[in-house]
Amino acid sequence: MSECIFCRIVAGELPADVVYSDDEILAFKDINPAAPVHILIIPKRHISSLGSVKSDDIPLLGRIMHRISQIAKDRCPLNEYRVITNIGKSCGQTVDHLHFHLLGGRKFD
Repeated sequence: MSECIFCRIVAGELPADVVYSDDEILAFKDINPAAPVHILIIPKRHISSLGSVKSDDIPLLGRIMHRISQIAKDRCPLNEYRVITNIGKSCGQTVDHLHFHLLGGRKFD
């Protein structure tokens, strides 16, 4: 069993409120939302962070960005939203698995 919480979600060992899934990408609602729309988008394959991406990951990252825009079109009012990824503990990365936060449904300062 993996220690990575997101890998465990991908494996079906932990529940998640999934909004999208394909062979490579999983998107699910954040359990502690910071906005009315707060969805986490992850690669199903473990990549530690954006800082550890390799050139072989470029096609996957492009597909993730496209999927984020598609999810946002379906869920974010006025198609206005924020996308965030944190790299490293001192910058707020709490799970050592690349993930993007899609936030929307409210005004951000």
